[in-house]
Amino acid sequence: MLDALGLTYPQYLAMMVLWEWQASDPGQPTVKALGQRLMLDSGTLTPLLKRLEQLGLVRRQRAVRDEREVHLGLTEAGLALRGRVPPVQQRLHCMADVDAGELIELRERLDRLLHLMDR
Repeated sequence: MLDALGLTYPQYLAMMVLWEWQASDPGQPTVKALGQRLMLDSGTLTPLLKRLEQLGLVRRQRAVRDEREVHLGLTEAGLALRGRVPPVQQRLHCMADVDAGELIELRERLDRLLHLMDR
């Protein structure tokens, strides 16, 4: 299914988070924030983002004040890809045989669990 988008599953997850952030806060997230959200270390995340950048979906830019900080942005192609995702999500939901309410509840419970583990 993700082959139609030209993405691997980890790349798809990264794009999902970036699309979510774009919709809720148009500021530029950092690589560090994305890694925390996906629970991936920089050794795993950097090659993933490099590939998304090569695909023309994401841009990375070092912060002027602190070059260790790298900001992420979606390109026009990255934003446009979002429109092709709903059919993939619907097919995944059908394969999982779980309704939307159950998925929302599961996500909320997992978010709470992660929050408790971070204490």
